[in-house]
Amino acid sequence: MSNFESLAALSNQMADAVEKVGKSLVTVYGRDRQPATGIVYAAEFVLTADHVLERDDNLTVETSDGTKLPAQLIGRDPSSDLAVLRVAGLTAQAAATSQTARVGQWVLAVGRPSNEGVMASGGVVSAVGGPIRLGGGMSLEKYIRTDATPYPGFSGGPLIDAEGAVLGVLTTGLARGVTLAIPTEIAMRVAETLTKQGYVKRGYLGVISQQVKLPVAQRAGQTQEHGLLVMRVEDGSPAEQGGLLMGDILVSVDGNVVTNADDLLSLLTGDRVGKAVQVGVIRGGALQTVSVTVAQRK
Repeated sequence: MSNFESLAALSNQMADAVEKVGKSLVTVYGRDRQPATGIVYAAEFVLTADHVLERDDNLTVETSDGTKLPAQLIGRDPSSDLAVLRVAGLTAQAAATSQTARVGQWVLAVGRPSNEGVMASGGVVSAVGGPIRLGGGMSLEKYIRTDATPYPGFSGGPLIDAEGAVLGVLTTGLARGVTLAIPTEIAMRVAETLTKQGYVKRGYLGVISQQVKLPVAQRAGQTQEHGLLVMRVEDGSPAEQGGLLMGDILVSVDGNVVTNADDLLSLLTGDRVGKAVQVGVIRGGALQTVSVTVAQRK
């Protein structure tokens, strides 16, 4: 096969990938300005970006054949910038997904930001990382960066591979306008939780902390090199009620090692919210354990 034929084959493959995923995309009308994109991930359910829904009612989606349907907001999670809509009568097929994003992989950012059809932009996966600290004390455990151009209205749309499988959900609503893709394994987990209960449990202790290095002589028998120095305990917080003190060095939660703030945030979610956890701290050169009930972040 000649170089030209190889290039033509690749070009056709990418166009086929866009056409494939395009059948699973809808235009989302949730704000007065630019519409956004949504991904059909199950029968009558659409996953989109939370920040593009500036109202809770009078929501509509438009399918690939131009049909407009009313949508109901089922749940939203500002921390991951994801939201789920239920669209009665939606017959579009669910998008295929993949969890194999690799740095250097050729990808396409795809959106359906208007009734003119799908749009696409090519690039590569430039980074797969995480956790990343976000505003409001939140963090995202994993993210995908790409140099593919996200056109207006692409938020809520997919980042796809050469086969048309969704690697992640595009958003500009998390990191000060920087385009990220929420990996499918996270996006689908959030979508399932939102479908069941309308929100994702995220907890807090009520401390302001700073990572510190632990000299060997001050580790109180622990092997980890870093911990979290408690700089402040908020009044009336779970931390205060549980007996955490300023100057404590937090090193574990329920036996899980904590070396930085992202470790701590990742452990204060899901079933731990509303329950007592055992927090290991180094206090006065000795390892102690205090019981703190994790409160739900509003």
